[in-house]
Amino acid sequence: MEEDSSGAGHDNIVTEFNTFEEFLDSQITSLDLYYLEDEDLARQLVELGYRGSGEVLKRDEFDSRKAAAEANRLSKKTQQKILSSAGKDLKDPLLIALAQREEANRIGKMITIIFIRDKNPRGQEVSGFIDYGHRLKTEDFEVYFSGKKRLVPKPTDLSFYNWETQTSTSNATANYQVLAENASGLLFKNKRDRKILNVDPKASSPGDNSTRTVLESPKYMQVVLYDHITRRKT
Repeated sequence: MEEDSSGAGHDNIVTEFNTFEEFLDSQITSLDLYYLEDEDLARQLVELGYRGSGEVLKRDEFDSRKAAAEANRLSKKTQQKILSSAGKDLKDPLLIALAQREEANRIGKMITIIFIRDKNPRGQEVSGFIDYGHRLKTEDFEVYFSGKKRLVPKPTDLSFYNWETQTSTSNATANYQVLAENASGLLFKNKRDRKILNVDPKASSPGDNSTRTVLESPKYMQVVLYDHITRRKT
């Protein structure tokens, strides 16, 4: 019980003081400075436990607890962030499916690849594979869930093809490596667990820990979702 109380006290210290020097200074009295006549010496004595009226805390412990407290603060901030799909009255099957997967993709438990074939704003037929988790981190998806903007493949996505101009591009993301030159067709290699995702519709399975879901949406020519449950290597 005493260790828990001490730990809680130390956590309060690192949140109260910005630097280790500020903590040491809080333990030094005017009488200490009067007799010692050296602020640095007074700080050293506090750190060693010879002076001061409060907790004894080493610099490395202060720094590690400070870092842990900051990480905890950022984690809570992320958890409290409202999902882009929250509170939206969704009708389109694609947006409903993406809303169901948004949180899992944001925290990395699932990595979804979206295949879309449709017309771009110029009226050109395009198709492509979109790394949903990557797009969530680099775009504000509120505009898609609110219906202000349509989700379509871009040349910067995992894979993109413009059927009119016959322009094709492929790009790696933080989640996937593109394996374009392969006898099995287009493949994506997960960077976390190194599993291969096969997007060939004729394949018996898209791969380990992966599923393929075909959606019928009145707003798109073709939509397929590939969900991969990540298994981090230990």
